[in-house]
Amino acid sequence: MTRGLRRSFDVLVVGGGPAGLAASVRAAECGLRVGLVDDNPSLGGQIWRGETTQGGSDAAGWVERSSVVGVQALSGTRVFHYPAPGTLLAESEDEVYELSFQKLVLATGARERFLPFPGWTLPNVMGAGGLQALVKSGLPINGKRVLVAGTGPLLVAVAAWLRRQGANVLAICEQASWFSLARFGAALLHHPQKLGQALSLRGQLAGVRFLTSCWPMAAQGSDKLEAVVLSRGERVVCDFLACGFHLVPNTELAQLVGCQTRGGCVQVDEFQQTSCAGVFSAGEPTGIGGVELSVVEGQIAGLAAAGRRQEAVRHFQQRKKVQGFAKALDRAFGLRQELRTIARPETIVCRCEDIAYHHLAEHKSWRVAKLQTRCGMGPCQGRICGPATEFLFHWNPDSVRPPIFPAQLEHLAWIGCSGECGAG
Repeated sequence: MTRGLRRSFDVLVVGGGPAGLAASVRAAECGLRVGLVDDNPSLGGQIWRGETTQGGSDAAGWVERSSVVGVQALSGTRVFHYPAPGTLLAESEDEVYELSFQKLVLATGARERFLPFPGWTLPNVMGAGGLQALVKSGLPINGKRVLVAGTGPLLVAVAAWLRRQGANVLAICEQASWFSLARFGAALLHHPQKLGQALSLRGQLAGVRFLTSCWPMAAQGSDKLEAVVLSRGERVVCDFLACGFHLVPNTELAQLVGCQTRGGCVQVDEFQQTSCAGVFSAGEPTGIGGVELSVVEGQIAGLAAAGRRQEAVRHFQQRKKVQGFAKALDRAFGLRQELRTIARPETIVCRCEDIAYHHLAEHKSWRVAKLQTRCGMGPCQGRICGPATEFLFHWNPDSVRPPIFPAQLEHLAWIGCSGECGAG
């Protein structure tokens, strides 16, 4: 059996993105033993992937500060179980860790929301952020024809980035209306930095068509993607479809710990503390709001976890200011009702278990569908089909059980070893 490694911290932060980095740095600056665990090979999360080595960037700055103040980072390590208060179990490729803590900060980020449509399981149909991550990892994109579709500001950011890497971005298809986007643009007048970023991205996309009230109806191809049919009737020949319908907070670990959620988000007080004593949450799990909000919430959570509430209060005004942007996001990019009808009866909804739409439509709830069809019981544990069925059928994925991620069998067996693991 794999030996277990024990690590003990005053404050343990789960998630190495902007919120997690900010929380860990601020807590460590207070002289505490701080651990930061993240399942990616390097810190920064999806939003700062590849930027932590760029001198002068915010990402590099926070990573450098974390090293200077002695944050103990466990990269490539994924939390999979909460066996008892004050303890988490995590695994890397070769080790299993028992992580004990006095205070816990959950900064587990968000993931893209996918909605099923005919052909969405074809190779080269992928999430917008997913394609970006693959290109950063070495996928050739120079000269490839890319169609970007879905909703949210991530589409524009990814499209601009792909174009800088040499991709031929054919169009951006945004399901929101011109009216919603105009209202969002007006809201950005109160956030000059965001407005500047938006104008810069649009400048980088000069000549790229931006289609509103438009979404994919079907992806076509034999062995891989060949073309996409749009809701406006147009057929676009392309090599890749980068498609995502905004973001979904990652709340599974928070729910396993026992934190209250509402509307798909972890509920927190003004100090980012959850309903569980000593457990804080920051960033996207508390609501989709962007990098700036994640960083300020992370700082508040880290300071509060360290007992420095007066210092945390100094960040309240900044948080209030950037929360306005989060509210504007929600208003502008809400999903339209027509998207509920793009899946056909034979369209796969649960990719892990190959469950089609018509098999799910006969059931009344997530729990019943799960029992009858195994929907949500595959490797992704409902992370893809859960939000999709919530939108399509108004279901509520109502249970989270360990392991919250697939784990190696020998590591699962270690759960029952009564803590008799090797010292680390």
